[in-house]
Amino acid sequence: MRKVVSRDGTTIAYEKAGEGPPIVLLNGGFRDHTIFDSLVPELAPHCTTYVYDRRGRGQSGDSPEYAVEREIEDLTAVIGEAGGQAVVFAGSSGANLALEAVIAGAPITKLALHEPYFRIEGYPQPPADFLERLKDLLARDRRGEAAEYFLAELVGFAPETIEQWRGTPLWATNEANAHTLPYDTAICGDFKVPVERLADVCTPALVVSSDGTSDWLSAAARATAQALPNGWGMQLPGSWHRVETDILGRVLTGFAHTR
Repeated sequence: MRKVVSRDGTTIAYEKAGEGPPIVLLNGGFRDHTIFDSLVPELAPHCTTYVYDRRGRGQSGDSPEYAVEREIEDLTAVIGEAGGQAVVFAGSSGANLALEAVIAGAPITKLALHEPYFRIEGYPQPPADFLERLKDLLARDRRGEAAEYFLAELVGFAPETIEQWRGTPLWATNEANAHTLPYDTAICGDFKVPVERLADVCTPALVVSSDGTSDWLSAAARATAQALPNGWGMQLPGSWHRVETDILGRVLTGFAHTR
């Protein structure tokens, strides 16, 4: 992988592919750049894609003290490698990070978001001490339990669903990246759509959700699109927290090329 040095000296690993307008892909909780392995081939014939390992994951470095601002600087550093400005597509808690970045003035020309991780009124909320308990599990090196706790309390998975996930090859990645779950929790803040702060965001923004996702994720996507002055929502075919890759690729390609 290629490397770029973020503002605080942390090395961020990224890959570049394709030709056309630059688009940076930003993942959510648990995952690294490989989550986009099936999407990049859909985009690369039409866009120059940049995927990277967020700090603390994969081949990227980390810092002793975490701050959301450092992740905004990481994204900005990758955008710098893309020529200084780019479209950004971000999913899950990565979408929350992308919103924080655009609020902070990152050079994002267009923003495409997939199911930001907000909790709308009327849906179950995370426990008030969620982050404290998560950090306690990690401090005692109970990484598997920390991953389970995150999935149960923040994602809303039933115990049987978590048990099924434990039996998949992805579970090893979940445990390996469990130490970054507090990062994603911090990015989400109080889990409410920051309506007042988004009111000044003029960046064109597309917010997508899938027709097979959770009701609370659909509600969060709609509320986010409504809060963005130049935002609009779109529901696409898919399953829980996932849009069919070929369709998503076509939508993002069209979005990146539209003037």
